[in-house]
Amino acid sequence: MAKLTTVTLLIALAASNNWFLHQLDVDNAFLHGDLNDEVYMEPPPGLKIHNEGQICRLTKSLYGLKQASRQWFEKVSSFLISANYIQSKSDHSLFIRKTPTSFIALLVYMDDIVLTKNSMMEINCIKELLHNKFRIKNLGELKYFLGLEVAISKKGIHLCQRKYALDILEETGMLGCKPSSTPFLSDISPLYKFDNYLDDPGPYRKLIGKLLYLTNTRLDLCFSINLLSQFMQSPTDYHCRAIKHILRYIKSKPSEGLFFATDSPMQLKAFSDSDWATCPNTRRSTTGLCIFLGSSLISWKSKK
Repeated sequence: MAKLTTVTLLIALAASNNWFLHQLDVDNAFLHGDLNDEVYMEPPPGLKIHNEGQICRLTKSLYGLKQASRQWFEKVSSFLISANYIQSKSDHSLFIRKTPTSFIALLVYMDDIVLTKNSMMEINCIKELLHNKFRIKNLGELKYFLGLEVAISKKGIHLCQRKYALDILEETGMLGCKPSSTPFLSDISPLYKFDNYLDDPGPYRKLIGKLLYLTNTRLDLCFSINLLSQFMQSPTDYHCRAIKHILRYIKSKPSEGLFFATDSPMQLKAFSDSDWATCPNTRRSTTGLCIFLGSSLISWKSKK
């Protein structure tokens, strides 16, 4: 699985260097994998068998097998390495090939492949190389990947989850709510008063999970959602009120996200800070960090 930091770093590099950013989809990707394990199946309907009780041994991967994704990744990895790509040690889904005049990077996530390079002609050559080995769909310029919406312009690349945010608001019945200008309630002390528990904490937990994925592009929600995720075992009415406040804030700016400027310098900067023993129950601190490539934010975290 591709790391989010790898995705944002790749987009930041493409924006800063004015590289082309394209996407491919592999048809029936999991069927390309070779099976090393012994896996047997009942004969499918329509297949004639000579002996009753006869079974079939699989030699190729099928959708639904627990090994399917692993075998596909091994197949595509070995092919790219044989084509002189170097597999990143930090993220095994990233493959790089560098020459004195060019640089190309491929990011593989399941059956999706994102590639970036400074030459459109060479990108087309790579697409043809992959198509000759695996049948692929050329999706053109990158627009949508892992639920992230990508908008490319002359000024840079904007990354957001607008559709995902609006879907959350619609599912929770908050699409017509009054927007809020702040991401959290001003008073957090009632969060630590354990009374008025919710009868069914399931919807709260499910919503927290959805909002955590939204923080893939929303740094402004990172602290608030991380804080509320600490109370998933026994949420109260006040926690529910706080999460509704976050939804009202999302309503105010559903298109908020990350921007990677074309004029961003290639300089890595990191910032971190921590409070001191703010949790009244455990006296543990909360730490936050941000890592920038020039003016482009590529990694961030808020953690207790």
